[in-house]
Amino acid sequence: MKMMKRTLVLIMAAALLLLSGCGGSAKKDDTLNIYTWADYFPADICEEFTEQTGIAINYNTFESNEEMLMKLQAGGEYDIVLASDYIIDIARQEGLIKKLDKEKIPNFGNIDPQFQSKFYDPENEYTVPYAAGIPLIIYNPDMVGDVQIKGYEDLWNPAFADSVVVMDDARNVIGITLKTMGKSFNETDPAVLEEAKAKLLTLKTNIRALDYSTPYNLMIGGETAVGYMFTSQVITVLNEKPDFKVVYPEEGLGFGIDNIFVPEKAPHADNAFQFLNFILDGKRSAHITDQIFYISCNKAAAEHLQNQALTIPDGAADSAEFIQDVGDAAQIYNDIWTEFKQS
Repeated sequence: MKMMKRTLVLIMAAALLLLSGCGGSAKKDDTLNIYTWADYFPADICEEFTEQTGIAINYNTFESNEEMLMKLQAGGEYDIVLASDYIIDIARQEGLIKKLDKEKIPNFGNIDPQFQSKFYDPENEYTVPYAAGIPLIIYNPDMVGDVQIKGYEDLWNPAFADSVVVMDDARNVIGITLKTMGKSFNETDPAVLEEAKAKLLTLKTNIRALDYSTPYNLMIGGETAVGYMFTSQVITVLNEKPDFKVVYPEEGLGFGIDNIFVPEKAPHADNAFQFLNFILDGKRSAHITDQIFYISCNKAAAEHLQNQALTIPDGAADSAEFIQDVGDAAQIYNDIWTEFKQS
C-alpha cells in the first residue's frame, strides 16, 4: 500500500507540473495573431513560417489605420501589427507598443538605415520597416489625349469628368488638395482646412470611384483615365499596361513607410520576434517585395530581387513629406471626408 501511495503521489505531482507549465515537456503556445491589410504578408511566406516552426498564424485584417488603432486601444490581442508610420507614432505615444527584443531578431541588422530613425521611432526601439512607398498619379495616354498632367491640380480638369479613381483615404486625398493650395499634408488650421473642403467637394464630379485596395482594376480595365494610388498599385498597372504614364506631382510628393510592431500586450511576443527574424532574411524579404510591389526596406534583399522596382527620379523624393499625427485636427479631416463621400 505504501508503494502504491508513493506512486500515486508522484503521478499527481507530475500532472500538476504539466498543468502549471513548469514541466520540461509542457507544450509551448503555437499561435501567432497577425493584424494588417489583406494579403500584405504573402500567403506562401505565412505557410512556410508555419511549416518550419509549427506556429499557426491567425491572419486578421483591417481597412484603415484608424480602425487598427481603435481595436488596439480597445484591447485587441494581436502579436504582430503592420501599419503606417503616422498611426504608429500615436500608438507608441499611448504606450501600446512593446520594445523589440533585438537579441531574438539577429536579422534586424539587415534593415536599410535610410528607412530608420524616423519621427515615429527615432531610436529604432519599436518598429521594423517593412515597405516604403510614394503615392503617384498614373494615366492612360489613349484616354487622356492632349491634356497635360503635371500634378494634383490636373485631377480637377473638367476633361476628366467621371474618369478619375483615387484611394479611399482621408489624409491622402485631403492632403493632395492642400498641396494644390501650397499647404502641408499635415495642415491643422481650421480655416485652411475649410478652404480645402470647399475645393475637394468640387472634385467629386471627376471621381469615378474611391478605392483603397484595388484601384488598379479600373485603370487596367479602361474604366478610368487617371488614378492616384499607392506605389504597389501603380506597379501593378504598369505590369499590365507598360505604355501608361506615371506623374511625379509638381506640388510635392507624399512619402510613407509601413512598419511592423509588437503590441505591448501581445500574448505571444516570442513567436512575434521569431516571425520578424524569419521575414528579415534577405532572400525571403526579396520574395515578399517581388509580390507586394513596394520599395524594400531590407538592404540584404537587393541581390535577390526579381521584379524591377519602380525607379524614383533622382531628387524627386528629397522634399517628400510624411503624413503625421495632426492631433485634434484629425476629427476635422474625418468630418471633411465623410461629407465628401456623402455629397
